[in-house]
Amino acid sequence: MTEALLIHAPLAGRVMPLGEVPDPVFSAQMVGSGAAIEPPAGETFDVVSPVAGKIIKLLPHAFIVVDTAGRGVLTHVGIDTVKLQGEGFELLIAKAATVDAGALIMRVDPAAAVAAGYSLVSPIVVLDTKPDTATPIASGAVAAGAELFSVP
Repeated sequence: MTEALLIHAPLAGRVMPLGEVPDPVFSAQMVGSGAAIEPPAGETFDVVSPVAGKIIKLLPHAFIVVDTAGRGVLTHVGIDTVKLQGEGFELLIAKAATVDAGALIMRVDPAAAVAAGYSLVSPIVVLDTKPDTATPIASGAVAAGAELFSVP
């Protein structure tokens, strides 16, 4: 039996259940169980790794880190932000890098997303986990790097 995976908040903001994410794929937990964070409005913010592991996918608006047990954790910054084609996102690490939890991954200037009317609600999910398997740890406001949730 694999030990529980502890997920840290990849950004500061207000914790929300996935069911409140304004995207049906995330709100229905189709890609996995987890939580979401809404960053403070209008401020540039940093995004850090939610777990220690290797970055196997790195896009301007999203990344996946796989831990030593092979579990993938997706951090998706904003909804529909893929349409910005990287505008407002500065990647600070390379794909295939090995990172510690809390390692700086990207810096986000939300101006372009806000101007386009996109939500900055950011889902954090453990890929391929069953719906509602995440156990919330944080609620309300959370700092980047704080314990967010765990999955069995």
